[in-house]
Amino acid sequence: MFQKHTEGGYTLAVPGIERKTLVHGERTLMTEFLLKKGSQLPQHSHPHEQTGYLINGRIRLSIGSEENDVMPGDSWCIPSGVEHGAEILEDSVAIEVFSPVREDYLPKERDQQ
Repeated sequence: MFQKHTEGGYTLAVPGIERKTLVHGERTLMTEFLLKKGSQLPQHSHPHEQTGYLINGRIRLSIGSEENDVMPGDSWCIPSGVEHGAEILEDSVAIEVFSPVREDYLPKERDQQ
């Protein structure tokens, strides 16, 4: 499967954080996040393993009891069921992969992909 870049298609996750599913298969799903400076991703957990890569900006990411200032080029892995959250220190863009596929992140037109 190939997916061409498009400008739109973002969904508001929480105030200041938008997400867009880029591509997905049977076991993984890749999402782009646009993160506005000053916004917060509240602490939460889910059954999906989550790996990420910061393209630009700066965020303070907490995973379980660990907290780290993440810079462009840094990456992370959040195990299934572990609480995590983030403080957005600069406008940022991150790419994250979820496994298994997050059904709630599937595009509405998924049957056309």
